[in-house]
Amino acid sequence: MNFLAHLLLSGSPATTPDYADIVVGNFAAEAVRGRAALEAYPAAVQRGIRLHRFIDSFTDAHPLVRRTTARLRAAGLGKWAGVVSDVGFDHLLARDFSRYHHDPTEPLAAFAERHYSLLHARRQELPERLQQTLHYMRRDNWLSAYAHPYGLERALLGLSRRAPSGAVLATGAAAFLAELPAYEADFREFWPELQEAVQAESSDSRLKSTMQ
Repeated sequence: MNFLAHLLLSGSPATTPDYADIVVGNFAAEAVRGRAALEAYPAAVQRGIRLHRFIDSFTDAHPLVRRTTARLRAAGLGKWAGVVSDVGFDHLLARDFSRYHHDPTEPLAAFAERHYSLLHARRQELPERLQQTLHYMRRDNWLSAYAHPYGLERALLGLSRRAPSGAVLATGAAAFLAELPAYEADFREFWPELQEAVQAESSDSRLKSTMQ
C-alpha cells in the first residue's frame, strides 16, 4: 500500500495508544532498513515501523492483490505492477475516502492536513530521504491529489523519473484507469480484510508490549 493507506491504517487519535508515534513509525518505515536501524527508535515508533512492514507483507501475499498485479503485468507493467497497484489503490481510497475512513465526518482534506502537521512537527525523527519526501508531499498535497486521475498520473510519472529503469511507470495510470471497474472490485473486497488483519496485528503487538 502507499502513503494514504499506511496513514489511515495507523489508527485513531482517540482510540490508538501512542498514536502519533505509530504514525511516525509507519511513515518512516519506508526508509528504515535492518534491525539496528529499527532499534534506534523508541519502542512505540518501532511498533509503527513493524505495522508498516506487516501491511506490506499482508498486501503483497493477498490473492486479491495478486489478481490486480497479474492484470497490470499483462497490461505491460511487468515488475512494476505492484507499484502501480499500490498507488492505484491509494487513488481509490482517496476518491471514496468517506466510505473507508473510520471517521466519515473527517474529510480527506482535513485528514491530510492533520497528518502533514504531525509529521512536520516530528520531521527530525524521519530518515533524511523521507524528510524531503514529506516536504514535497505537503507542498503539493499528494494525499488529497490521489483522489483525482491527474493525481494518480502525476504520482506514477514522478516515480517513473526517479526509479532506475522505471520509465514504464509513466503508462501506469492509463493502464489502471483502463480497467478501473475490475480494480475497484478487487479493492472493495480487499480493504476490509486488510483492516481486520491490521486490527488483529495491532492488538497482538500491544499485548506483547505490556508483557515485556
